[in-house]
Amino acid sequence: MSSTTVTATTTLGPGPRLQVAKGHGTENDFVLLHDPDGQVDLTPALVRGLADRRAGLGGDGVIRLVRSTHLAEGADALAEDASAVWFMDYRNGDGTLAEMCGNGVRVAALFAERLGLWDGTGALVLGTRAGVRRVHRDPQGSGWYAVDMGTWSMPGGAGSAAQGMDAEVEVPGLPVVRPALSIDVGNPHTVLALADVAELAAADLTRPPVVSPAPVAGTNVELVVPLGEEAGPDGEVVGRLRMRVHERGVGETRSCGTGACAAAMAVRTWAGAEAPSTWMVEVPGGTVRVTALPEGRVELAGPARLVAEGEVDLDALVQDAAASPSA
Repeated sequence: MSSTTVTATTTLGPGPRLQVAKGHGTENDFVLLHDPDGQVDLTPALVRGLADRRAGLGGDGVIRLVRSTHLAEGADALAEDASAVWFMDYRNGDGTLAEMCGNGVRVAALFAERLGLWDGTGALVLGTRAGVRRVHRDPQGSGWYAVDMGTWSMPGGAGSAAQGMDAEVEVPGLPVVRPALSIDVGNPHTVLALADVAELAAADLTRPPVVSPAPVAGTNVELVVPLGEEAGPDGEVVGRLRMRVHERGVGETRSCGTGACAAAMAVRTWAGAEAPSTWMVEVPGGTVRVTALPEGRVELAGPARLVAEGEVDLDALVQDAAASPSA
């Protein structure tokens, strides 16, 4: 893949075509666009069409790589770090804007590398709606990338940390309302612990969990089962947990990078002062690593894959999206 094969829009045949790629991070999948000068009108209808798993290419979301100077939000990224030349413009599969996607950042980094926008050495600095993110190749895994996800926080403050909860969640398929902890990782999350993997399997995430009090901007909901601790390759004690997630604007996904960070930080909070700093998070699509960094920051590491490239018929895609009952 090169920058000459993935461009914004061209006209071939009877209608406009859009060059795209498809990638995933632990099976959290995305349609990717290289639109350096912001020429693509990335409407909600177009996003829904691209993400549609029957009428489109299929994906949990759409990622556009665009120069920060060509996007309004890019000004904030450049003010934070002048080296954030490229902006990861991320949209949920339903067409809504999203602040951040941890799996998506890794896939965007691989996409930028394949396009020749980054040589894979040092850090790739990307602007996002949650702030600047720095990505580098991770030496501990083949095809893995690590992202400094910035600071994480508990919106409920010290009180929620002390109580271990600040919300309640009703999950279809589970018999009682569960206490949960709100975590912010540049986007909102609500994390609840389950007793065992049987409960995790019983949860019905085809319907959204009901969170009380209801967050104004919505929230991603993570269901987690702590699996204990083990010694890592270097002797460091590493925690392990298993997770399922219902993402706002998408539904259940095979993985969620920011959700893995939120889940690990919630379990670490519940475990207390002696809890490990590093957690291996098992999701249906694989495993990622979450590490608590100094100054309240968190790092996410995991694999990224590009699996296809091609073109789509824009007119047909948008027409089908507009005709969809969910449009």
